[in-house]
Parts: sequence; structure tokens; C-alpha cells
Amino acid sequence: MMNQQYNMKKFSIALIGALALNAGCNDDKFLDIKPTNILLVDEVYNDPRLVLSAITNLYNRIPDYQEPGNFGNYAAFDEAFASRDYNRHRFRDYSFDEWNYWDYGYIRDINLFLERLNTSETLTEADKARFAAEARYLRANAYFELVKRMGGVPLVLESLTYDYSGDAGYLRKPRAKESEIYDFVIKEMEEIKVILPRDANEKSRATYGLAVATKARAALYAGSIAKYGATTPTVSLPNGEIGIPATLATGYYQTALAAAQELINSGLYSLYQKTPDLSENFANIILDKAGNPEVIFVEDYKLRSGKVHNFALENQPRGITEEGDVGGFLNPSLNLVQSFEKLDNTFAPLAIKEGNEDIVYDNPEDLFAGRDARLRGTVLVPGSRFKGRPIDIFAGLLLANNSILSGDQLGQFKNVPEPSGPSVQVVGASGPIQGRNGSAESGFYIRKHNDPALGSGQIGTQSEVWNVRYRYAEVLLNAAEAAFELNQPDVAVTYMNQVRARAGLNIPLTSTDITFDRIVHERKVELAFENHELWDYKRWRIAHLVWNGSNTDLTTDPSKATAPSTRVFALYPYKIYNPGTANHNKWVFRRVNLNNVTESHNFRLGNYYSRISDGIISNNPLIIRNPNQ
Repeated sequence: MMNQQYNMKKFSIALIGALALNAGCNDDKFLDIKPTNILLVDEVYNDPRLVLSAITNLYNRIPDYQEPGNFGNYAAFDEAFASRDYNRHRFRDYSFDEWNYWDYGYIRDINLFLERLNTSETLTEADKARFAAEARYLRANAYFELVKRMGGVPLVLESLTYDYSGDAGYLRKPRAKESEIYDFVIKEMEEIKVILPRDANEKSRATYGLAVATKARAALYAGSIAKYGATTPTVSLPNGEIGIPATLATGYYQTALAAAQELINSGLYSLYQKTPDLSENFANIILDKAGNPEVIFVEDYKLRSGKVHNFALENQPRGITEEGDVGGFLNPSLNLVQSFEKLDNTFAPLAIKEGNEDIVYDNPEDLFAGRDARLRGTVLVPGSRFKGRPIDIFAGLLLANNSILSGDQLGQFKNVPEPSGPSVQVVGASGPIQGRNGSAESGFYIRKHNDPALGSGQIGTQSEVWNVRYRYAEVLLNAAEAAFELNQPDVAVTYMNQVRARAGLNIPLTSTDITFDRIVHERKVELAFENHELWDYKRWRIAHLVWNGSNTDLTTDPSKATAPSTRVFALYPYKIYNPGTANHNKWVFRRVNLNNVTESHNFRLGNYYSRISDGIISNNPLIIRNPNQ
């Protein structure tokens, strides 16, 4: 009651003030003056600058599961250990709500944008055509994100408005088939590609190149589900809302290959090859915004506009942090590191032992020599340099009696025992120390996405490294995969070798080398930490085989696509302390089981598609549930 009286009092005062102002003005039209801080819908859609602002809002709402601004999800599987967020490694089963997405509010806003744009009387036809094509891209991309996560969903291509009649039945639509959603995405890309600009320098808006790249990716996904879905027959629904008939696989692969080749042959994009150091060159693909020929589509970040992210702040090596006790969150796993093959095209775990004896290295980085350059373009290994400074990673001293002397503080010094007992550093300035978050707990830090610009690790600055959603190397790998699936290994190997040569793998593969395992491996190492691993493993139907809930050891065959990888492993370097001997100050490595990895990742058949909530089904009984949940 008191609040009502207070509100009435405020209303009365405001009304008296308004009447007083009106009484003191002789202009009868005074109250008809338009406010300057409110824009009517018609005004927005008659000014190209305001339309651009409206569609920019829609671009900013594109959903990403893994991205630099949401980097914790990079540690959801076997690519990395989350130093600090230990709960990611303490729960066995993935939730059925993982990677869920059901945002029809976003789709409605896009539909409204298209409808209002169509009524504009002052925009040029060229402006209307481009804005409409962009909105259609965003809508198709939203459905692509939906179908990846949920399977077939209701396909709504107009804004729906409730008439308050008490019966909302006319607003309800059943789920489309999974194949129908993919067909919609592919068709939209084909239709809008001729409207969008053929401008390879445009990276943050839809272009011809993006439409064709999206068509290739979507068709490849659909083809994979059609082919490999046969291996998981229970992951389906009888009317096709989940699952795609195997008979459609070839057609989708043909579409994927044709689209990828169309973009390849256009000459609009090429592999990034600006820097002589191949590892630095690979890292710079994500960092270089100046005339980057490889990047097709990004979410951009700019300090001057206030749009930045905290990836560098949270992932800078702890020993060179720019912001106190901050950094080192993502620690790439030994699982990922050993996946990078040797320069002779062979696979092998890192050479840390010969029989039962430690292999001794002069420098810690020597262990990683002679491997795919993408390793050190993706991961900061012990001995790496970043921001012009060495990354000090070692777990302790290996003493003459084979015992370990270490510490519980970064960069800690201790007195060694006999003979002289001097005070020496016993652990790296960046660790690793188990349970000390940010201390390179896996033995590694991440390099990909990590901003080398000074100040990027400060709270007041942060990073403007862009989120790369599509790049040319993926188009080449999509073409290679589609050609392989169409029994065209000679075509497949040509595209794959281009990507590999950029990484320093100069012994070309032959057509007989192209296998499913090779396809999986090449995407794993080229596209690590770029939001591909989950979707690839789902569409190939191998996620339940790789993340199978077992406590299996780290595989000794990194080339095998379906080798279980359910726990993240670490690798620690130790400095030999044995004055007067040949090995003094040299290095050995030990594989480590992390104390905070207490459970194994378990991807169940019900995880191939996320759960459709009870609330959604209650609102629309035409929606049926996903299987195995």
C-alpha cells in the first residue's frame, strides 16, 4: 500500500509538472515534438546506417560453443586440462544438456528484420539485397547450430504472433527432419552467395566466400551423419528428426566437394604463409589482422570500441604474467601434444625413455624437435619463448640418488643436500606444481589464440585477437574428406598435402596413405582449439568410442582415430642436479597422472543430441524427445 501511495505521488508530481510546462507554452504542437532518444521501426529501416546497427546486433548473437571469450569449454574433452576449474575433470558423465541451444527468440528477431527490411521505401535495392542476404545467412547459420546440437527442429521462416484467442495451436510446429534442416542451410547458402560481395578482405560480415564455405561444411556434416549414423542405429528417430538415411550420404559428399572446390578455384583465399618460422607462422594465422589471406569469417574484437576478451589475461604463462597472480588457465594435454606427428610422417609418443632409462636432453625443447611445426604453433612447450621471454617450466631437480627436490611455490629456491648445499631454484617460475592453479599443471601452456601484444594480459586492456570461425585450411580439409568419402583418394591427397606442407611436413602423402584415421588426425592437429573437435567426433559417431568412460592409459598409437582418450595426462621436465657429471643441468621428462583428474570423460549415446527440455515440450506437445535420454 505504501508503495502504491508513493508511486501515485510520483505520478501526480510528474503530471502537474507536465501541465505546468504545457500551460507556459503557446505552441499547441509542443507535445508532438518527437523525442531524440527513441527511434521508430520505420525510421530504423529507412536509414542504412541504422539497419547496419540492427544487423550488427544479430551478428553479435551468433552462438559459439568454444571461443576465446568462453575458453573454459576448450578443456571439456581431451585437448586441455583446466588449471583452476578442476570440476571439469571430476565428473564422469556429460550432461544431456551439454552444448544445448534452443534460441527461437534470435530466429524471430532475424525474421522480423527481414520482414521490416522488405517494407523499407527509402533503402536502395542494392542495400536491401545485401542486408537481406546477410540476415538469411545468420538465420541459416542459427539453424546449422541448432541441428548440430538438437537434430531436426521446427523450421520457422516468418515471425509468429499470438492473437490472444486462447488457442496457441496455430503457432506450434513439429520438428523437421534432420536432413531437411541441412537441406535448408545448403539451399540458403547457394541462393545468397551470388548476392553477397566477393570481397576476401571483408572478414566480419557475410560474403560469397563465407556462404560457400558454410555450404561445404554443412554438406560434409550431413554426409558424415548419413554414412556413420549406421554405426549407432539407436541414435535415430523413426520419422527422421534424428538420423539421416545412408542413401543420402553420397549426394551430400558430392555437394561438399563441389562447394569446397568452387571456393578453392575462386582464388579468393590462400594459406597463410608470411613468416619463415613455421610454428610462428601457424600461430599468426589467428593473430594477424593485416591482409590475412586465409581467414574467411571472424568475430572481431577491438580495444578502441571496447570489445575485448580475457583470453590472454587468463592464459598468459604465470611466470611472465602482466597482472599479478593471474594466468595459466588452459594447459594443453599430453594427449594432444603427442598427436603431432614426426617429420617423416610417422606417429610415436614423445621419446622420454629408452627401456627403463630416462632419455637425457641438453635443452627441454629438444624433446619436441623434428615434429609437425603446428605443435609449437599451438602449444607453449617447456623452453618456449613468449612475448620475448623464456617460459620457465620445470617440476624439480633430479638429484644423484634419483630423488626429486621440488617446491610448492613458483620459482622457489631451496638448499640442496650434499655436497655443498647451495640455494638453487627447484621449480620453474611457471611451475608445474600439482594443485597450484595456473602453474602449467599439464607441463604446457596454450599458444593458439594467446595474444603476444604487450598489455593484452592486463585487466585494463585485455585482448583483441579475433575469434576465427572459418578459414581456408578447413576448406581444403573439407575437400579432402569429401573426396576420400567419394573414393577419390588422388584428389583428397592433393588438398591434404597443401595443408601439411605449410606445417613443414615435406614428404608428401600418397593416395594410399589417405584413410579415415588420417582424415581425423589432420583435423585434430590443424584445427585444435578452434571449436571443431566435438562436432567432428559427433558427426563421425566416434565420440562414444574416444570418450568411453574407461580408465585406459594414454594411447601408444596417436594415429588411431578411435583410441580412447578419457583422461588428460601431463608431462613434467626435471633438471638434473649432479655437479661434476656430464649430465649436470641437462633434462629428463616424466609422464604424470594429475591428482585432480579423478574421473574419466564418458560420452553416452544420448549425448549425440542435447535434451529438449520439458518446458519446450509442454509449450509445444508436437515436439518429440531425443533418443537415449
